[in-house]
Amino acid sequence: MKETIQKENHMAHQMKQAAELEYGKKLQESHALIRTLDENILLLQKSNEETEALMKAGLPEMYDLKLKLIEANNTIARYKGLVENK
Repeated sequence: MKETIQKENHMAHQMKQAAELEYGKKLQESHALIRTLDENILLLQKSNEETEALMKAGLPEMYDLKLKLIEANNTIARYKGLVENK
């Protein structure tokens, strides 16, 4: 009986270690993905800022229209969110 309990305890401990190892790997992968996404977001923001500066300098009317379009899309997204939450 004691040997059976010891074997079960040993197996449970091995399963716990395997699960912890697997979750550790997944956590590392998640952190790497988050870093990549953060880098991509920064690059996109930089590109958007450069585009915005060019449009503002060269085509102020287009820049104003772009801002209005962004505001309209944001308003639509808010309304969709409200409808979906009801």
